[in-house]
Formats: sequence, structure tokens, C-alpha cells
Amino acid sequence: MPALWPFKARNGNGRETEVEAFFQAGDPCPDFLCVGAQKAGTSWLYQQLEQHPDFWMPPVKELHYLDLLNKAKRFHPPRCGDERDTSFLEDMNNLGARFYLDLENYGRLFCRKGPLLSGDISPAYSTLSDEIIERVVNHFPNLKVVFLARDPVERAWSQLSMGMRLGMINRFDATDPEEVIRNLLNPGVLVRSHPSKVVARWKRYVRPENFRLYFFDDLKENPAELRRSILRFLGGDPDKPSGGLKPHDNNDAGREKLRLTAKVRDRMAQFFEQELKACASELGGRAKSWTSRYGFSLLLFFWDLLDDSIDLLFWCDWIC
Repeated sequence: MPALWPFKARNGNGRETEVEAFFQAGDPCPDFLCVGAQKAGTSWLYQQLEQHPDFWMPPVKELHYLDLLNKAKRFHPPRCGDERDTSFLEDMNNLGARFYLDLENYGRLFCRKGPLLSGDISPAYSTLSDEIIERVVNHFPNLKVVFLARDPVERAWSQLSMGMRLGMINRFDATDPEEVIRNLLNPGVLVRSHPSKVVARWKRYVRPENFRLYFFDDLKENPAELRRSILRFLGGDPDKPSGGLKPHDNNDAGREKLRLTAKVRDRMAQFFEQELKACASELGGRAKSWTSRYGFSLLLFFWDLLDDSIDLLFWCDWIC
């Protein structure tokens, strides 16, 4: 007999009210993954979906199952709203005790969504290997994938600020450009700082109609339209409110950050120059403006590519 869970409906004011009814478990699979990027609006997205009446989101934002088998250190307590939340957390803990990737039972975690939509928002999935991505996409062929891209300089600085605030990295002199570069070379920072490579890796396996790229720039400038676009892609109704949340509500926006000096900013831009140019040419959209923030000319980048191609032709001709 399929599992049944009590259902909580939201009224017009966004408040939950108990309903004397139960619904059957839904399909044993996530409808979508948000694979990053860290510090690019993933917490905002989780909050918007968690309060939306078309979605049932897991009681923790980042499951970390596909990258760490649920062995990540958590800084926020999970939601414990009803029986579904409790049973989800129990099953997730049992799943994390295994030392292999069990996609069958990972999918079963999401049967609690019933007739609603659900997914896993774990920015660390941007670091998954080709092998894991291929296995996940083959197992869940209808899976939709969202990636929120952010200017690599801004994103890395925000990650360093968070890391120092939470004690995840040792304190350092944030005004010393070379100390900052040493921290950027930390694998945990560096591997997340190349969105062009992340997008290319996921797009190798996800069907084009199931992959969407969005930009943190739009969250800053037009969050309502970004919310509308993402909800429409995921299958939710963008005209329904997310409880009492407004599109511009973002709990992370006011968190303390390290002061970024002009000298450090210029050095970081130099460090990420090639990635900034790669994002402009490969991601397009808002990424086209990232190079101009730091005085890099995209035209010169394309000229360098053309010059390299001409050199290669001459080299091939000489070999012949």
C-alpha cells in the first residue's frame, strides 16, 4: 500500500492551515536539481519555492547526497513541520549511512511531494564529475537542471567572506592581494569559480530543453522577472505568491562581507581574466558585461583566438 501523508494547504495570506485529508506518495524522483552556483542566489530560490503552493521542498536546503552522500556539515537546523519532514530526514540519514551512490532510494525521498513539484538545491553539485552527472541524468531522464551563474570575482569574494564568517577558512589579511590569491587557490574555492566549465559539463548530458542558465545579475536588478522565468521553467505557476515572501526578499543580502579594496579587486580580476572572457563568449547573456567591469576587451579576446588560429595554420603548413 502506498505511503500517505497529511496535507497542509496555504490560504490566500500564505499561512498554512491543517486539512483533514491525505494524499498518496508522488513519483519517486526529484523533478529538478539546482546545481549552483554557491553564493549566486540558491538560498533565495529555495525560500521562494519552499513557500510556493505548487512545490513541496525537502526540509533542508542542501541535501549534498550526490557529492558527499549526505555527510556535509550543516549550519542550519532542518525544518520539522509534519510527518513528511520527519520521515524524509530519517530516510535521508539511513541513505547517508551507505558508502555507495544509491539513486533508486535517493529518488524515493521525493515521493513525499505527492502531486506537487520538488527538487534538490545543492550548489556543490556544480563540482560533480562527468561520471556522476551521466549516471544521475540517465537514471532521471526527465530531470530539469538549473544553474545560477555569477561574476567569478564577485562570487569568489562572497565565498571567502562566508568562509571566514563561519570559520570554514583561517582568517587572512583581506587587503593583501597575494594572500587573497592564495585563498582563491584553495580547491574548495577554485573548483566552484569557473561557471563556463560547470555549464559545459552539465550540458553534455542534459537535454537542451531540460537545462536553464540564469544570472545573479537579474536577481539584483529584477528578481520578480527572474522568479517568474524559473517558476515557468520548473512547471510552477509564477502568478501564485510564495506565501508572504516578495520576489526581492533575500535573507542573505544583508550578511556581513569582507571589504573589497580596489587593489584586491583588480588582482582578482587579473586572476580570473580568462574565465571572465570564456563566460562572455560561452555563456552569453549577462556574462557579456562582466569583462567590461574590469577593463577587459572581449574584442581583444576574440582577436587573440584568431591570432592563435592563424599561428596554428602556419604551424600545420610548416609540418606538411
